[in-house]
Amino acid sequence: MNSGNLIPIVLFVCITYAIKAVIDARMRSKLIASNGSSDMIRALVQNEEQQNRYASLRWGIVLTSLAIGFGLIEWFGWDEITPGAVAVLLGATGVGNLAFYSIARNGNATQP
Repeated sequence: MNSGNLIPIVLFVCITYAIKAVIDARMRSKLIASNGSSDMIRALVQNEEQQNRYASLRWGIVLTSLAIGFGLIEWFGWDEITPGAVAVLLGATGVGNLAFYSIARNGNATQP
């Protein structure tokens, strides 16, 4: 990939992340300024922490399953993009998402 193409993509991602961070911080400050109960604020912070954990777990499982998919493609010796290679990657992504759903549904992901 040409580095000239990479710069606008990275810039877009950075701007998007900065906007999200500002919106989240503003929401938190308004919540605190509205004199909400400490239990409500604590519950919201714990919920956000749990969602971050779930997001990390999901990406970890999906990326691991994709790595296995890429390993299978290399093992089969597929050097070109073929429907079989795409199917392996899509299947690996699906298996990763299903594994995350199973773990999250059983409640095992909430343990620290």
